[in-house]
Amino acid sequence: MGRQARRRARGQSEAAGDGPAGPVRTRVFAGGRFRPLPDRDLGLIVDKAFSILERIGIGAAPDWLRQALEAKGARSRTDGRLVFGRGLVEAALDRTAQKVDLPGFRAGRGLQIGGGLVHIGTGGAAVQVLDAESGDFHASELRDLYHMMRVLEECPNIHYGVRPLIARDMATPLELDINTAYACLRATGKPIGISFDSAAHVASVTRLFDLALGRDGGFRKQPFCKAIVVHVVPPLRYAEEGVEIMRAAIAAGMPLSICSAGQAGATSPASLAGALAQGLAETLAGMMVVDALKPGHPCVFALMPFISDLRTGAMSGGGGESAIANAAAAQLLLHLRLPSTVSAGMTDSKIADVQAGYEKGYTVALAAQAGADMINLSVGMLGSIMVASPEALVIDDEMCGAILRSVRGVEVEADSIDLEEIERVVTGEGHYLGEPQTLALMKTEYVYPHLGDRQSVDEWIEAGRTSIWRKARDRVNEILAAGPPDHLSPAADAAIRAEFPIKLDIQEMSR
Repeated sequence: MGRQARRRARGQSEAAGDGPAGPVRTRVFAGGRFRPLPDRDLGLIVDKAFSILERIGIGAAPDWLRQALEAKGARSRTDGRLVFGRGLVEAALDRTAQKVDLPGFRAGRGLQIGGGLVHIGTGGAAVQVLDAESGDFHASELRDLYHMMRVLEECPNIHYGVRPLIARDMATPLELDINTAYACLRATGKPIGISFDSAAHVASVTRLFDLALGRDGGFRKQPFCKAIVVHVVPPLRYAEEGVEIMRAAIAAGMPLSICSAGQAGATSPASLAGALAQGLAETLAGMMVVDALKPGHPCVFALMPFISDLRTGAMSGGGGESAIANAAAAQLLLHLRLPSTVSAGMTDSKIADVQAGYEKGYTVALAAQAGADMINLSVGMLGSIMVASPEALVIDDEMCGAILRSVRGVEVEADSIDLEEIERVVTGEGHYLGEPQTLALMKTEYVYPHLGDRQSVDEWIEAGRTSIWRKARDRVNEILAAGPPDHLSPAADAAIRAEFPIKLDIQEMSR
């Protein structure tokens, strides 16, 4: 089957299910129509990434990893850097899972990742939250994390929730990891993702997940949470704690999302092509770790080429360079058939203003059109991903609904162009408003905003000149006032609280 035929088949099918909590999607969004890299340039970057691994390699591998990789065929240079022959990497590519099933905690919320099917989610490590009423910023706390994930649960165009902020009110790293895991699973039944401060914490978190599911070994059978791991320190060094966390997560049966996030002009080359080549090499170096530990273990590969404002050296997430680089990253991973994550929506604006809108719009749209399987950091974030906002989250959810509609494209079916209908209208009333096709398609062919305004100017003035920010604030308050979702049973919640120092008081979470 040719590539175009595979894409058509992919776009017409639903993700396969794997049981009551497995991947179930009522509609798929098949990206990949946008190809920012011509075939020649695509091949050149891939070849350069293989050459980087073969000639320059990866430094700082801990002894246990070095031994495991050398047993697979890697070799050490005289300076200790590990290098990988192209044939070795290509063989690992063949063993790597091309699709990853991510169950939800709640039945019917699972996702299948891979092949250019677009999913949108949160992510990041914000340390501040924008107060919707005052416009001030405060240090992010556990309750803010719960609020973000609770709002995410009600956003139809946000498919998964990676922890978007740091609960800075937690006293110890273990307390942080435990309470982050609890807040995320308590707030949403969608697939989630969390980071770990230490590999030693993985066992405690998976024990908490077993209690939530009500059975020993439950999480291994229904791994609704993936581990977000930074496995490299650019340029081209393994992160010792990161690969330790990978090893612990694999042992626990937890899916992985491993990340290369070099910053062009700082920790990766200033040329976008060079940044992509180094980042792809670092991504493949992470694949080699997975292959050495457990070939075929479910892993999503996050190639996230961050951009520097070269005038200051600061990270800039909202520029056109970021948009095209991450779209190209999605294209590269799709070409290699690796389940992919890229970053988008990382506006540099500190509030949900016009700048935030245009930066989020084109960065997320390009990543989606290029076929990114997962788009992280894309919603609810402001201030170069240092600020989180539930109000921005619901606005971005509506934006993503429109973007996903654009990914669907123009669907041409046998009855899409009805000559008899056209004849009837042009010789009759002169409009299509009451036609059967119009009524049949109005809820499937079209997407309608709930926060965005389509009134006339006079109607908008008469209605009180309500801004989208005000509507978003009201929507967030409505969601939080409804209380927690019911997917975690009271018995499971009590069992978790009896064993772990849970700091979240659910009864106080409505606002």
